[in-house]
Amino acid sequence: MNFSQEEKIRYARQTILPAIGQAGQAKLKAARVLFVGAGGLGSSPAIYLAAAGVGTIGLIDADTVSLSNLHRQVLHYTCDIDKPKVISAREKLQQINPHVKVVTYQERFSAANALTIGADYDLVIDGTDNLPSRYLMNDACFFLKKPLVFGGVFQFEGQVSVFGPGGPCYRCFFRELPPRDEIPSCTEAGVIGVIPGIIGLMQANEAVKLICGIGEGLLGRLLIFDALAARWREVKINKDPQCPLCGVHPNILKLEEPAWPECPSKEKNMIKEVSVKELKELRDKNPGVYLLDVREEDEWATARIEGAHLKPMSSLEGTFEDIPKDEAVYCLCHMGGRSARVTQFLQSKGYTRVFNVRGGIHAWALEIDPTVATY
Repeated sequence: MNFSQEEKIRYARQTILPAIGQAGQAKLKAARVLFVGAGGLGSSPAIYLAAAGVGTIGLIDADTVSLSNLHRQVLHYTCDIDKPKVISAREKLQQINPHVKVVTYQERFSAANALTIGADYDLVIDGTDNLPSRYLMNDACFFLKKPLVFGGVFQFEGQVSVFGPGGPCYRCFFRELPPRDEIPSCTEAGVIGVIPGIIGLMQANEAVKLICGIGEGLLGRLLIFDALAARWREVKINKDPQCPLCGVHPNILKLEEPAWPECPSKEKNMIKEVSVKELKELRDKNPGVYLLDVREEDEWATARIEGAHLKPMSSLEGTFEDIPKDEAVYCLCHMGGRSARVTQFLQSKGYTRVFNVRGGIHAWALEIDPTVATY
């Protein structure tokens, strides 16, 4: 493969490495890498793979840039707010390396498009914190016989591995999609901004090794990083003969959209919910409706609904007793996950008229009051 003089200078510090050389650089230039998600996990590996000279980078993401993305999604700048993430990311990557072709798909990664889009690429990088999408990526890569470079982040912890041909798949370790409320997203649980960067760089490193055929890969190994302790630990992942996808007798025989299973908790199934529109109607009739906001104080400072009572979930066990039992209580959080757990908690304490506000303050801002900040 021919390289221009400008390309030879650009990659000189990389091609001087005996393990890469001109042959490895040619493999990078010929490589096609698909990123599912152009946010936190997708940002740092996309930057470094573009800089390394990966020839074609695909980006699929239906989301737009928001202010709350910017502490961790370093592909996007303040001026990009409200711009589609794939467009914002493409602009930065082409500035980093104009020799890289960036293909964008401004749509949701789904069972309808996963195999068609994925077939055009050599490997897939997990850049999402959406669990159904992660299972869909794994299943699509299995059927396409393509490696999946996995990354996951949660608060101060990150995980990275490789799943694919010759080794275990994601379902060998995480068999089934858990109930929705068991695994909170970054939106609900939070994440320090550097963690997606650290894990993303490890994903980029694995991608370079896979493309160039060098080093010892993470197939069959899961690395876990604890940022607070600054320690890595390794967990071995074995191929599971009982895996429903890649096992001896699989029962997943075609690509389908993963669905959140119902929570097995009977108490959870008994939770009553109202929409933000129903809450608005209730407050219009009775402005004194008891609205319990269970977010943390910094979230409350960012956005709040007038008249709500703040009691963070993190300290609710010691402060709930002054919540009235003789009137209806409506529990609110950012997206509805924490408030659902608080609703269940209050039910266990004898509250009989307690309701979860579905969609939380985020839905309120989008559907009822646009003056309330989203984050």
